[in-house]
Amino acid sequence: MRISPVALPTISGLTIATLATLNHFLNDGYASMLGPLGPALREHFHTSIGSIAFLAAVFSFTSSFLQPFLGILGERLDRRVMMALGPAFTGIGLTLMGQMPSFGFLIVLVGIAGLGSGFFHPAGAAYVAQNSPASRRGLWASWFSAGGTAGMALGPIFATRLGLPNLHWAMPLGIILGAICFVLTPSAKSQRGSSHISQYLEVFRGPMVKLWGMAVLRTLTATAYGSLLPFILKARGYGDTEIAISLVLMALGTAIGGIVGGRISDKIGRIPVLRSSIALVIPFYVLLILSDPSRVWFYPLAFVVSAVINASIPVGVVTAQEYAPKQVALASSIMMGFSWGTAGMLYWFVGLLADAIGPIQASLWSVVLLLPSIWLASQLPEPSRVGLERERA
Repeated sequence: MRISPVALPTISGLTIATLATLNHFLNDGYASMLGPLGPALREHFHTSIGSIAFLAAVFSFTSSFLQPFLGILGERLDRRVMMALGPAFTGIGLTLMGQMPSFGFLIVLVGIAGLGSGFFHPAGAAYVAQNSPASRRGLWASWFSAGGTAGMALGPIFATRLGLPNLHWAMPLGIILGAICFVLTPSAKSQRGSSHISQYLEVFRGPMVKLWGMAVLRTLTATAYGSLLPFILKARGYGDTEIAISLVLMALGTAIGGIVGGRISDKIGRIPVLRSSIALVIPFYVLLILSDPSRVWFYPLAFVVSAVINASIPVGVVTAQEYAPKQVALASSIMMGFSWGTAGMLYWFVGLLADAIGPIQASLWSVVLLLPSIWLASQLPEPSRVGLERERA
Protein backbone atom coordinates (compact mmCIF):
# COMPACT_ATOMS: atom_id res chain seq x y z
CA MET A 1 0.00 0.00 0.00
CA ARG A 2 1.43 3.34 -1.06
CA ILE A 3 1.73 5.98 1.67
CA SER A 4 0.84 9.45 0.49
CA PRO A 5 3.10 12.27 1.74
CA VAL A 6 -0.05 14.30 2.47
CA ALA A 7 -1.15 11.58 4.92
CA LEU A 8 1.68 12.43 7.33
CA PRO A 9 0.15 15.32 9.33
CA THR A 10 2.28 14.77 12.43
CA ILE A 11 5.51 15.98 10.81
CA SER A 12 6.72 18.94 12.83
CA GLY A 13 7.83 22.28 11.53
CA LEU A 14 11.35 21.50 12.75
CA THR A 15 11.39 18.29 10.69
CA ILE A 16 10.21 20.12 7.60
CA ALA A 17 12.87 22.79 8.07
CA THR A 18 15.49 20.08 8.59
CA LEU A 19 14.54 18.35 5.34
CA ALA A 20 14.72 21.67 3.52
CA THR A 21 18.13 22.34 5.03
CA LEU A 22 19.47 18.90 4.04
CA ASN A 23 18.28 19.47 0.49
CA HIS A 24 19.93 22.89 0.56
CA PHE A 25 23.16 21.23 1.69
CA LEU A 26 23.27 18.80 -1.20
CA ASN A 27 21.94 21.18 -3.85
CA ASP A 28 24.52 23.86 -3.10
CA GLY A 29 27.22 21.23 -2.69
CA TYR A 30 26.66 20.24 -6.30
CA ALA A 31 26.49 23.89 -7.38
CA SER A 32 29.82 24.71 -5.72
CA MET A 33 31.64 22.16 -7.91
CA LEU A 34 31.60 24.50 -10.89
CA GLY A 35 33.94 27.12 -9.41
CA PRO A 36 36.94 25.03 -8.31
CA LEU A 37 36.83 23.04 -11.55
CA GLY A 38 37.16 26.21 -13.63
CA PRO A 39 40.85 25.65 -14.46
CA ALA A 40 40.20 21.96 -15.27
CA LEU A 41 37.25 22.87 -17.52
CA ARG A 42 39.37 25.55 -19.19
CA GLU A 43 42.08 23.00 -19.96
CA HIS A 44 39.69 20.19 -20.92
CA PHE A 45 37.72 22.29 -23.40
CA HIS A 46 40.67 24.51 -24.44
CA THR A 47 38.90 27.78 -23.67
CA SER A 48 39.46 31.08 -21.79
CA ILE A 49 38.62 32.49 -18.36
CA GLY A 50 35.92 34.56 -20.05
CA SER A 51 34.31 31.41 -21.45
CA ILE A 52 34.32 29.76 -18.03
CA ALA A 53 32.81 32.95 -16.61
CA PHE A 54 30.12 32.71 -19.29
CA LEU A 55 29.43 29.16 -18.14
CA ALA A 56 28.97 30.46 -14.60
CA ALA A 57 26.69 33.18 -15.99
CA VAL A 58 24.52 30.54 -17.68
CA PHE A 59 24.18 28.65 -14.42
CA SER A 60 23.34 31.89 -12.60
CA PHE A 61 20.72 32.78 -15.21
CA THR A 62 18.80 29.50 -14.97
CA SER A 63 19.39 28.88 -11.26
CA SER A 64 19.02 32.39 -9.91
CA PHE A 65 17.89 35.05 -12.37
CA LEU A 66 14.80 32.99 -13.26
CA GLN A 67 13.97 32.33 -9.61
CA PRO A 68 11.26 35.03 -9.34
CA PHE A 69 9.39 33.34 -12.19
CA LEU A 70 10.02 29.94 -10.62
CA GLY A 71 8.75 31.47 -7.38
CA ILE A 72 5.53 32.35 -9.20
CA LEU A 73 5.40 28.76 -10.42
CA GLY A 74 5.92 27.69 -6.81
CA GLU A 75 2.83 29.68 -5.81
CA ARG A 76 0.83 27.77 -8.44
CA LEU A 77 2.21 24.26 -7.91
CA ASP A 78 2.96 22.01 -4.97
CA ARG A 79 6.23 23.29 -3.47
CA ARG A 80 7.07 19.76 -2.37
CA VAL A 81 7.64 18.81 -6.02
CA MET A 82 9.89 21.81 -6.64
CA MET A 83 11.96 21.20 -3.51
CA ALA A 84 12.43 17.54 -4.42
CA LEU A 85 13.50 18.32 -7.99
CA GLY A 86 16.25 20.67 -6.81
CA PRO A 87 19.11 18.34 -5.80
CA ALA A 88 18.09 15.78 -8.44
CA PHE A 89 18.37 18.16 -11.40
CA THR A 90 21.39 20.01 -10.05
CA GLY A 91 23.22 16.76 -9.31
CA ILE A 92 22.52 15.23 -12.71
CA GLY A 93 23.68 18.36 -14.50
CA LEU A 94 26.87 19.24 -12.65
CA THR A 95 28.24 15.73 -12.12
CA LEU A 96 28.22 14.97 -15.85
CA MET A 97 30.35 17.96 -16.91
CA GLY A 98 33.39 15.82 -17.66
CA GLN A 99 31.37 13.54 -19.94
CA MET A 100 30.31 16.25 -22.40
CA PRO A 101 31.77 15.97 -25.93
CA SER A 102 31.95 19.74 -26.50
CA PHE A 103 31.68 23.09 -24.74
CA GLY A 104 28.30 23.69 -26.39
CA PHE A 105 26.85 20.55 -24.81
CA LEU A 106 28.36 21.65 -21.51
CA ILE A 107 26.53 24.99 -21.67
CA VAL A 108 23.18 23.20 -22.15
CA LEU A 109 23.90 20.75 -19.33
CA VAL A 110 24.88 23.49 -16.89
CA GLY A 111 21.75 25.43 -17.82
CA ILE A 112 19.57 22.41 -16.99
CA ALA A 113 21.41 21.95 -13.69
CA GLY A 114 20.71 25.57 -12.87
CA LEU A 115 16.98 25.02 -13.27
CA GLY A 116 17.12 22.41 -10.53
CA SER A 117 18.72 24.88 -8.16
CA GLY A 118 16.20 27.50 -9.23
CA PHE A 119 13.30 25.16 -8.48
CA PHE A 120 14.62 24.41 -5.02
CA HIS A 121 15.52 27.74 -3.42
CA PRO A 122 12.17 29.63 -3.35
CA ALA A 123 10.30 26.49 -2.31
CA GLY A 124 12.78 25.54 0.41
CA ALA A 125 12.93 29.07 1.81
CA ALA A 126 9.13 29.27 1.88
CA TYR A 127 8.90 25.97 3.81
CA VAL A 128 11.32 27.26 6.43
CA ALA A 129 9.67 30.70 6.72
CA GLN A 130 6.17 29.29 7.13
CA ASN A 131 7.16 26.69 9.73
CA SER A 132 9.51 28.79 11.89
CA PRO A 133 8.52 30.59 15.11
CA ALA A 134 8.10 34.32 14.51
CA SER A 135 10.55 35.17 17.31
CA ARG A 136 13.28 33.03 15.74
CA ARG A 137 12.66 33.51 12.04
CA GLY A 138 16.09 35.02 11.50
CA LEU A 139 17.79 32.13 13.29
CA TRP A 140 15.90 29.45 11.36
CA ALA A 141 16.60 31.21 8.07
CA SER A 142 20.26 31.32 9.06
CA TRP A 143 20.32 27.57 9.69
CA PHE A 144 18.70 26.99 6.31
CA SER A 145 21.30 29.24 4.72
CA ALA A 146 24.06 27.50 6.67
CA GLY A 147 22.95 24.15 5.25
CA GLY A 148 23.57 25.42 1.74
CA THR A 149 26.85 26.99 2.76
CA ALA A 150 28.03 23.76 4.39
CA GLY A 151 27.36 22.06 1.07
CA MET A 152 29.38 24.77 -0.64
CA ALA A 153 32.21 24.02 1.79
CA LEU A 154 32.31 20.31 0.99
CA GLY A 155 31.55 20.62 -2.72
CA PRO A 156 35.02 21.90 -3.68
CA ILE A 157 36.63 19.06 -1.71
CA PHE A 158 34.64 16.41 -3.56
CA ALA A 159 35.18 18.20 -6.87
CA THR A 160 38.95 18.40 -6.53
CA ARG A 161 39.32 14.92 -5.02
CA LEU A 162 37.12 13.14 -7.53
CA GLY A 163 38.33 15.19 -10.48
CA LEU A 164 36.37 16.15 -13.56
CA PRO A 165 36.23 12.63 -15.12
CA ASN A 166 34.85 10.98 -11.95
CA LEU A 167 32.19 13.44 -10.81
CA HIS A 168 29.36 11.24 -12.09
CA TRP A 169 29.82 8.92 -9.10
CA ALA A 170 28.26 11.63 -6.92
CA MET A 171 25.08 11.86 -9.03
CA PRO A 172 22.85 9.26 -7.23
CA LEU A 173 22.89 11.22 -3.94
CA GLY A 174 20.74 14.00 -5.38
CA ILE A 175 18.18 11.62 -6.83
CA ILE A 176 17.89 9.66 -3.57
CA LEU A 177 17.55 12.71 -1.32
CA GLY A 178 15.04 14.29 -3.70
CA ALA A 179 12.89 11.14 -3.52
CA ILE A 180 13.11 11.06 0.30
CA CYS A 181 12.11 14.70 0.46
CA PHE A 182 9.08 14.10 -1.78
CA VAL A 183 7.88 11.19 0.34
CA LEU A 184 8.30 12.82 3.76
CA THR A 185 7.54 16.49 3.11
CA PRO A 186 3.84 17.46 3.34
CA SER A 187 2.14 19.10 0.44
CA ALA A 188 2.31 22.90 0.46
CA LYS A 189 0.51 25.25 -1.89
CA SER A 190 -0.06 28.97 -1.71
CA GLN A 191 -3.07 29.86 0.46
CA ARG A 192 -3.74 32.85 -1.76
CA GLY A 193 -4.11 30.98 -5.00
CA SER A 194 -2.11 31.49 -8.15
CA SER A 195 0.30 34.37 -8.44
CA HIS A 196 0.79 36.44 -11.57
CA ILE A 197 3.47 38.69 -13.02
CA SER A 198 1.50 41.70 -11.78
CA GLN A 199 1.77 40.38 -8.22
CA TYR A 200 5.51 39.94 -8.63
CA LEU A 201 5.78 43.53 -9.81
CA GLU A 202 3.78 44.57 -6.78
CA VAL A 203 6.31 42.86 -4.50
CA PHE A 204 9.33 44.17 -6.40
CA ARG A 205 8.90 47.84 -5.55
CA GLY A 206 9.86 50.40 -2.95
CA PRO A 207 12.53 49.28 -0.49
CA MET A 208 12.62 45.83 -2.10
CA VAL A 209 14.34 47.34 -5.15
CA LYS A 210 17.09 48.93 -3.03
CA LEU A 211 17.46 45.71 -1.04
CA TRP A 212 17.87 43.82 -4.30
CA GLY A 213 20.43 46.32 -5.63
CA MET A 214 22.44 46.10 -2.41
CA ALA A 215 22.48 42.30 -2.65
CA VAL A 216 23.51 42.32 -6.34
CA LEU A 217 26.58 44.47 -5.71
CA ARG A 218 27.57 42.59 -2.56
CA THR A 219 27.16 39.23 -4.28
CA LEU A 220 29.08 40.31 -7.38
CA THR A 221 32.09 41.25 -5.24
CA ALA A 222 32.01 37.93 -3.36
CA THR A 223 31.40 35.93 -6.56
CA ALA A 224 34.24 37.66 -8.39
CA TYR A 225 36.82 36.80 -5.75
CA GLY A 226 35.54 33.28 -5.05
CA SER A 227 35.40 32.39 -8.75
CA LEU A 228 38.72 33.99 -9.67
CA LEU A 229 40.55 32.56 -6.64
CA PRO A 230 41.42 29.24 -8.37
CA PHE A 231 42.97 31.17 -11.27
CA ILE A 232 44.78 33.55 -8.88
CA LEU A 233 46.31 30.72 -6.86
CA LYS A 234 47.17 28.67 -9.96
CA ALA A 235 48.99 31.69 -11.41
CA ARG A 236 50.94 32.04 -8.14
CA GLY A 237 52.05 28.42 -8.30
CA TYR A 238 49.61 26.82 -5.85
CA GLY A 239 47.65 23.64 -6.52
CA ASP A 240 44.25 22.08 -5.90
CA THR A 241 44.90 21.55 -2.18
CA GLU A 242 45.36 25.25 -1.43
CA ILE A 243 42.37 26.10 -3.61
CA ALA A 244 40.15 23.59 -1.82
CA ILE A 245 41.26 24.70 1.65
CA SER A 246 40.61 28.35 0.77
CA LEU A 247 37.14 27.67 -0.64
CA VAL A 248 36.21 25.43 2.28
CA LEU A 249 37.23 28.05 4.86
CA MET A 250 35.36 30.73 2.95
CA ALA A 251 32.25 28.56 2.83
CA LEU A 252 32.51 27.77 6.55
CA GLY A 253 32.90 31.48 7.25
CA THR A 254 29.78 32.13 5.21
CA ALA A 255 27.81 29.53 7.20
CA ILE A 256 28.91 30.77 10.63
CA GLY A 257 28.61 34.41 9.66
CA GLY A 258 25.08 33.81 8.42
CA ILE A 259 24.01 32.13 11.66
CA VAL A 260 25.53 34.88 13.82
CA GLY A 261 24.16 37.63 11.60
CA GLY A 262 20.68 36.12 11.57
CA ARG A 263 20.55 35.80 15.34
CA ILE A 264 21.89 39.33 15.89
CA SER A 265 19.26 40.66 13.50
CA ASP A 266 16.57 39.05 15.68
CA LYS A 267 17.91 41.11 18.59
CA ILE A 268 18.82 44.52 17.12
CA GLY A 269 17.04 44.62 13.77
CA ARG A 270 17.74 43.59 10.19
CA ILE A 271 19.05 46.82 8.70
CA PRO A 272 21.94 47.46 11.13
CA VAL A 273 23.34 44.03 10.29
CA LEU A 274 23.01 44.63 6.54
CA ARG A 275 24.83 47.96 6.74
CA SER A 276 27.65 46.99 9.08
CA SER A 277 28.50 43.66 7.44
CA ILE A 278 29.29 45.38 4.14
CA ALA A 279 31.01 48.47 5.54
CA LEU A 280 33.38 46.60 7.85
CA VAL A 281 34.71 44.19 5.25
CA ILE A 282 36.13 46.48 2.54
CA PRO A 283 39.74 46.98 3.79
CA PHE A 284 40.03 43.31 4.74
CA TYR A 285 38.86 42.25 1.28
CA VAL A 286 41.64 44.27 -0.33
CA LEU A 287 44.23 42.71 2.00
CA LEU A 288 42.90 39.22 1.25
CA ILE A 289 43.11 39.70 -2.52
CA LEU A 290 46.72 40.87 -2.24
CA SER A 291 47.67 37.92 0.01
CA ASP A 292 48.31 34.23 -0.68
CA PRO A 293 48.67 31.01 1.37
CA SER A 294 52.31 31.79 2.15
CA ARG A 295 51.06 34.48 4.53
CA VAL A 296 50.16 33.20 7.97
CA TRP A 297 47.02 35.30 8.03
CA PHE A 298 45.66 34.23 4.62
CA TYR A 299 43.45 31.33 5.67
CA PRO A 300 42.07 32.98 8.86
CA LEU A 301 41.46 36.18 6.90
CA ALA A 302 39.59 34.27 4.18
CA PHE A 303 37.34 32.82 6.87
CA VAL A 304 36.72 36.18 8.56
CA VAL A 305 36.06 38.12 5.35
CA SER A 306 33.53 35.53 4.18
CA ALA A 307 31.85 35.46 7.58
CA VAL A 308 31.45 39.23 7.76
CA ILE A 309 30.26 39.96 4.24
CA ASN A 310 27.94 36.96 4.08
CA ALA A 311 26.38 37.61 7.48
CA SER A 312 23.93 39.70 5.50
CA ILE A 313 22.72 36.87 3.21
CA PRO A 314 20.04 35.24 5.44
CA VAL A 315 19.24 38.62 6.97
CA GLY A 316 18.52 39.96 3.49
CA VAL A 317 16.21 37.02 2.75
CA VAL A 318 14.28 37.51 5.99
CA THR A 319 14.11 41.26 5.35
CA ALA A 320 12.55 40.60 1.94
CA GLN A 321 10.07 38.14 3.47
CA GLU A 322 9.08 40.72 6.06
CA TYR A 323 8.74 43.41 3.40
CA ALA A 324 6.21 41.13 1.64
CA PRO A 325 4.80 38.77 4.30
CA LYS A 326 1.91 37.64 2.11
CA GLN A 327 4.16 36.27 -0.65
CA VAL A 328 7.22 34.80 1.01
CA ALA A 329 8.12 32.52 -1.93
CA LEU A 330 8.26 35.46 -4.33
CA ALA A 331 10.15 37.59 -1.83
CA SER A 332 12.62 34.76 -1.19
CA SER A 333 13.18 34.25 -4.91
CA ILE A 334 14.01 37.93 -5.37
CA MET A 335 16.77 37.76 -2.77
CA MET A 336 17.96 34.18 -3.26
CA GLY A 337 17.56 34.17 -7.01
CA PHE A 338 17.03 37.40 -8.86
CA SER A 339 19.86 39.18 -7.02
CA TRP A 340 22.27 36.23 -7.19
CA GLY A 341 21.40 35.60 -10.83
CA THR A 342 21.95 39.21 -11.82
CA ALA A 343 25.31 39.18 -10.05
CA GLY A 344 26.22 35.88 -11.68
CA MET A 345 25.50 37.16 -15.15
CA LEU A 346 27.43 40.37 -14.48
CA TYR A 347 30.36 38.18 -13.42
CA TRP A 348 30.84 37.32 -17.09
CA PHE A 349 32.12 40.86 -17.59
CA VAL A 350 34.45 40.44 -14.62
CA GLY A 351 35.79 37.30 -16.31
CA LEU A 352 36.40 39.22 -19.52
CA LEU A 353 38.13 41.91 -17.45
CA ALA A 354 40.29 39.21 -15.85
CA ASP A 355 41.37 38.03 -19.31
CA ALA A 356 42.34 41.63 -20.14
CA ILE A 357 44.08 42.84 -16.96
CA GLY A 358 44.49 39.72 -14.82
CA PRO A 359 42.34 38.07 -12.12
CA ILE A 360 43.94 39.96 -9.20
CA GLN A 361 43.23 43.37 -10.67
CA ALA A 362 39.71 42.34 -11.68
CA SER A 363 39.01 41.21 -8.10
CA LEU A 364 40.29 44.52 -6.72
CA TRP A 365 38.05 46.51 -9.03
CA SER A 366 35.05 44.44 -7.93
CA VAL A 367 35.57 45.54 -4.31
CA VAL A 368 34.70 49.09 -5.39
CA LEU A 369 31.13 47.85 -5.93
CA LEU A 370 30.71 47.57 -2.16
CA LEU A 371 30.62 51.38 -1.86
CA PRO A 372 27.26 51.86 -3.63
CA SER A 373 26.05 48.72 -1.86
CA ILE A 374 26.62 50.44 1.50
CA TRP A 375 24.74 53.51 0.28
CA LEU A 376 21.74 51.40 -0.78
CA ALA A 377 21.72 49.64 2.60
CA SER A 378 21.70 53.02 4.34
CA GLN A 379 18.45 53.89 2.54
CA LEU A 380 16.53 50.82 3.75
CA PRO A 381 13.80 51.05 6.42
CA GLU A 382 13.44 48.42 9.13
CA PRO A 383 11.09 45.79 7.62
CA SER A 384 8.72 45.50 10.60
CA ARG A 385 7.17 48.85 9.72
CA VAL A 386 6.98 48.11 6.00
CA GLY A 387 5.49 44.67 6.62
CA LEU A 388 2.78 46.07 8.87
CA GLU A 389 1.87 48.70 6.28
CA ARG A 390 1.51 46.04 3.58
CA GLU A 391 -0.55 43.81 5.87
CA ARG A 392 -3.03 46.68 6.28
CA ALA A 393 -3.10 47.39 2.53
